[in-house]
Amino acid sequence: MNDPEEVQNPGSALGEAIGSELEKALNNFLKEIVEQEGYHFISKGVGTTKQGKQRKILVMYDRFGTEYKIDAVIANQAMQPIILFESKYLRYTKHNRDKGSWICNAHSALRRRYSSIRSSIAVLAGNWTRTSLAMMSSYDINVFMISFSLICELLNKHHIEFNWREKDRNVASQAWFKYQQLSLEEKTIIGEEMIAPIRNNLSESVLHILDNSITREVDKISMEIHSNLGEVKRYEFPNINEAISFLNMDDLTDAFLTTDSITLFEPPPNLSS
Repeated sequence: MNDPEEVQNPGSALGEAIGSELEKALNNFLKEIVEQEGYHFISKGVGTTKQGKQRKILVMYDRFGTEYKIDAVIANQAMQPIILFESKYLRYTKHNRDKGSWICNAHSALRRRYSSIRSSIAVLAGNWTRTSLAMMSSYDINVFMISFSLICELLNKHHIEFNWREKDRNVASQAWFKYQQLSLEEKTIIGEEMIAPIRNNLSESVLHILDNSITREVDKISMEIHSNLGEVKRYEFPNINEAISFLNMDDLTDAFLTTDSITLFEPPPNLSS
């Protein structure tokens, strides 16, 4: 067992360990659910490396060949992706935008390539801001939250102080040392207890997404129009008839004859609490 002094950043090491237990608990839970429905839960790369080892990282590519490391994907019998899945733990809100933006960009890029994808799900643990959650919601990502206070409570049962100040290395070192003393079973239980509050809603959401008995209908029509000057206007229509009516306008260039863009310093809309 490593001494905590040998770890360059014990706080980060403990955070990674917590995130790993969260991911394992979620993967075990979801794998059982989706396999009962005849789907595949995939969290590792397909095939083996040149050294003959199982690929540990699941990589998917967008239509331009850019690769994205995805935590997991639920696929049908034909191995077509149906649900993209991410689990992220963050202690400090300063990392929100980087991590949140990555999920938004990666999932939207993959959905443009794979038309079989029905949904993106992100289980977010720790401290996440309203603006980051709003951003992910705007990308149609279904978010399930696990609070930082719950994690602190679960670790406190094992006399592990988790709510330290960012630069308090001494407390972080002691927390990492105590965590290392836990048995594998105790660590597994922490992961299972972390996901306990979201299990029912997460299960219902996944099963609803995978339900093939639901009749497909057009939910909305999204359209982008680009002018020769480089302007871009986006439109959404609730049904096909309204979209067709718009496209049948006598002169679509009318869409660019007026400048209705917001001003540079116009504040964003208020976000609900």
